[in-house]
Amino acid sequence: MDMSLPASHPDNRLMRRVATFLWQRPGFWLALLLLPPLLWFGVIYLGSLLTLLWQGFYTFDDFTMSVTPDLTFANIAALFNPANYDIILRTLTMAVAVTLASAVLAFPMAYFMARYTSGKLKAFFYIAVMLPMWASYIVKAYAWTLLLSRDGVAQWFLNHMGLEPLLNLMLTIPAVGGNTLSTSGFGRFLVFLYIWLPFMILPIQAALERLPPSLLQASADLGARPTQTFRHVILPLAIPGVAAGSVFTFSLTLGDFIVPQLVGPPGYFIGNMVYSQQGAIGNMPMAAAFTLVPIVLIAIYLLLVKRLGAFDAL
Repeated sequence: MDMSLPASHPDNRLMRRVATFLWQRPGFWLALLLLPPLLWFGVIYLGSLLTLLWQGFYTFDDFTMSVTPDLTFANIAALFNPANYDIILRTLTMAVAVTLASAVLAFPMAYFMARYTSGKLKAFFYIAVMLPMWASYIVKAYAWTLLLSRDGVAQWFLNHMGLEPLLNLMLTIPAVGGNTLSTSGFGRFLVFLYIWLPFMILPIQAALERLPPSLLQASADLGARPTQTFRHVILPLAIPGVAAGSVFTFSLTLGDFIVPQLVGPPGYFIGNMVYSQQGAIGNMPMAAAFTLVPIVLIAIYLLLVKRLGAFDAL
């Protein structure tokens, strides 16, 4: 028995009208599809973020340890106090250093993956690069505290390689020194570099994959030396990948608070200040003010790397 509705049925006519209306107005149909995720993004994500930042203008009573909705710019002004400014500068310096070192280390690995591997070998390198990302972040941070300790593998290796004088020199430099590698700024830098390096390798590798081999052949045919080919052909075309990777390494280092707490000398980073102000003291307005710092720095950084084509390589 045919249970379908006849063409003249009111429900069929209504469905055809709706379908015709949506077909003639693809923009309206697209807006309907995007409305649920945009509502979620706008209300849940941006709404909560703006609420947090708005609390940065609230007043915190040091005597009663309570927050009042009296608006003030005192929290923003406190960011420029010498102690807080030093925290911001320390965090920014580490983020820039990790980004630059990641780019230097990632480029040869990414170039080898893009130009000299294929098939199973390329799959092996992909897995090797991404394998550390599958492990727990906190487990890796704790493991590095053991590797960099006084009797750890890193110090044992340096001693047996005859690099103990270099190690002692590094530990005596005020900016990066400490009693051991695990309590030094240099040790903290190594942990950041290890954790975020895959985020730099993959975008550079993707950018180099799109490099046409004909350009390298043309450069060689025109008599360019390998260094000239690298400087004038390979590097300019790989810059978008480097910029894309730097977005990850810079922003992730800027907001991290676990590694600075586990590795390195005493000294707050921005993430630690947000955690301590909100959790230990309950000073939510000051924590919100510190949250504004990485948002502003990352926004400025994104504007800079956008000019380098970073978003095209993501």
